[in-house]
Amino acid sequence: MTALAFDVPPGACDCHTHVFGEPMRFPFAKKRTYTPPQASVAELVTLQRGLRLDRVVIVQPSVYGTDNSCTLDGMRRLGARARGVAVIDPATSEAELDVMARTGMRGVRLNLATAGETDPDAARSRLAALATRLKPRGWHVQIYTQLSVIAALQNQIAAAPVPVVIDHFGGARGELGPDQPGFAALLALVRGGNVYVKLSGSYRSSERAPDYPDMAALARALIEAGPDRMVWGSDWPHPDSPHGPDGNPHAITPFHVIDDGALLNQLAAWAPDPAQRRKILVDNPARLYGF
Repeated sequence: MTALAFDVPPGACDCHTHVFGEPMRFPFAKKRTYTPPQASVAELVTLQRGLRLDRVVIVQPSVYGTDNSCTLDGMRRLGARARGVAVIDPATSEAELDVMARTGMRGVRLNLATAGETDPDAARSRLAALATRLKPRGWHVQIYTQLSVIAALQNQIAAAPVPVVIDHFGGARGELGPDQPGFAALLALVRGGNVYVKLSGSYRSSERAPDYPDMAALARALIEAGPDRMVWGSDWPHPDSPHGPDGNPHAITPFHVIDDGALLNQLAAWAPDPAQRRKILVDNPARLYGF
């Protein structure tokens, strides 16, 4: 892993990670699009230590469906340094949400991208139902989708009664730059003050490894639009989630091989001001996740 090129402030948070446990203990959902290898809490702690990060957010991956047991187990093992983002459906009870809240869940993920769902009407309905349910808890909705869907839902996202967190640059492509269709809508939402964006998953939006220079213009535009609305995430352990090898979702799909030190070093290039980096790594996650 590349050595860090800047001083990471105390309290810094990786806002997007996953944990994949032993399949016998934490079985995968039958209807999944891929099958990952294991990625343990111990390995996550090692990553945190190497990146000099003190806090972490574990996001429920699609392979577990609405069974959040593995994510909750990881949060419990990490204790006060961890928060989480769940996946639920209408059958998830309020009692289950109470348990999640006590463990440190602070949001629910609406994962449209992995399922290939691009219908704005369906997304609009699901967002409205989630926001209504989560408002009394003070939780946020996290959306993983593409720019066209974000643009179609712009007014509803802006008016949502809960904060909305957009995954992975909103699906923007590095090679297309800030003028690509839909990116202006994302910037407007950031300026509106109800939306956070995860500066995460650069390797999903660019093929120019290891430092993905074409992502810089997108990152700087987002940071300029709202430095108080940006958070950073590694997306460790970097699952490759289209449809499994040879289209078989039950065959193990290896993780992407990513240099996490180089990923975090991107932030120093995108936000050369240490005060801005502190907002992105410490202050904004503390506000959003309740550290």
